[in-house]
Formats: sequence, C-alpha cells, structure tokens
Amino acid sequence: MSIERPLQAETVAAGQAAAKHEPAETPLEALASICTILAAGLFVMAFIFQNFEIPSGSMEKTLLIGDHVVVDRITLAPPTTWAPFVHYRPVRRGDVIVFMKPNPETPDLILVKRAIGIPGDRIHLRHGVVYLNGVAQNEPYAGMPNDDGNPQDAYQPYRDDFPSVTPSPEEQVTELWREELPTHIQGDDLVVPPGMVFAMGDNRTESLDGRYWGFVPQQNILGRPLFVYWSFRTPADQEDKTSIGDRMSFMFHIVTHIVTDTRWNRTFHVIR
Repeated sequence: MSIERPLQAETVAAGQAAAKHEPAETPLEALASICTILAAGLFVMAFIFQNFEIPSGSMEKTLLIGDHVVVDRITLAPPTTWAPFVHYRPVRRGDVIVFMKPNPETPDLILVKRAIGIPGDRIHLRHGVVYLNGVAQNEPYAGMPNDDGNPQDAYQPYRDDFPSVTPSPEEQVTELWREELPTHIQGDDLVVPPGMVFAMGDNRTESLDGRYWGFVPQQNILGRPLFVYWSFRTPADQEDKTSIGDRMSFMFHIVTHIVTDTRWNRTFHVIR
C-alpha cells in the first residue's frame, strides 16, 4: 500500500512531461488537416449527397415551393467498377427523380418529377387518370383536373387525355417532341423506349413535364430526393425574380422571418 501511491505519482508526472515535449501542430499541418476535411466534404456533396431547392409547384403536394431537399446521387447512378460495394438500382415506377431536362431552353436546367413509366411500359391518360399497361393507377398524391373555378385546373384535352389528342399550336410542346411523339404511339398508348423514363409532376394540372418535352434519358438522372431538411414559405413567382436587388431583398426577408415562415412540420419529412 505504501508503494502504490508513489508509483501513481511518477506515472502522472511522466505523462505530463511527455505532453510538454509533444511538438505543437505547425500552421502547414493545420492547413493540411482543414484541406482534407474540406475535400472530403466536397466529395460527399458532389458525388454522394447534394442539396436542392424546389422552385415551383409542379410536385405539390409531395414537394412544396421553398422545400430544401437532400438528394441521393448514388443509388440511381450507373454502376461503376471502382466502387462495387455501393448499392445501385435502376429507376422504378413511382420514384421521385432529379434530372437534367432533355433539350432544355436554358442550359443545365434541373427538374424534379415522378417516374411514371420505364422502358417497355405503355402509358395513356384518360381525363387525367394514368393508365399503365392498361391498368388505371391509384395516385392519391396526384392533382387531377376538376371544376373548382380555376381555369388551370379545368379539363384540357391534350394534357388530360394524353397522347390520344394531337397538341394544338397553343400547347407549350417543344418542336422536337411534336415531331417525335407520333413515332412512340402504338394504339392509344405512348410506349417508353429503351434507355428512357417517362416522368410527370404530381401536380398534374400545373406541371410542364414529359407530356410537353418527351422522355428523360436515364443518363440525365442525377438522383432521388430523400428528405426535406428545411422548408421556407416562398412566393410562387420568386424563381422569376433574378435581379440582384430582388435576391438581396428575399435574403433579408428570410433572415427576418426565418422563425415565423419556416415550415417546421416539414423538417426531415421523408419524400415518397
């Protein structure tokens, strides 16, 4: 008993002496550590997860204007030999997908829609109801045409009986799709070709989707949104306000209303 305490004291003293002689981290080593952390973070944000803001109401009520979502960029990516441990899978019907718009009017336009059909599927709409391979789909999340007094929600032949009605000159259909569309119709159905996905917005009466610009090449798909990490009430016309003054004004609005205009009930809302 008389020997144990001196040994403990000697051990503590030795530890303190060793700590005093440990070299301090140099500025170059600190910078290297910071760069390593930043590189790892950038890799994760660029190749594994990414955040996007929802600017329009085409996916309501699944996604709201002002939702900020985390997107999984791995699962739907083409498989690679350098990362065989990563789980990959093809796009499934019903997946919500993030993708580069095909043949965009503006470059690098990113959209969020729901995959309705995969290669080989036969699709048509009747009064807004989707028929997939001859079977009417139950889509409780889909906004349908109705007579609520809103002209946008009223029945429109081309949009709601797609593809049996030829688009009129007034329809917002791209010229390329006007030419290509008839080549993919068999009987009453649009047939999804290999390597393509047919996508539509959940808010069917408000969405400019595959009915207006065609199929999504699978290589255009960037990923799938996983959950909402923050949602802020945002005006529907905010995406059209592109001037520096408008942007600064909205940033100030966010700072001063972040508590009252944040949709707290959507935080960590899982997207299905």
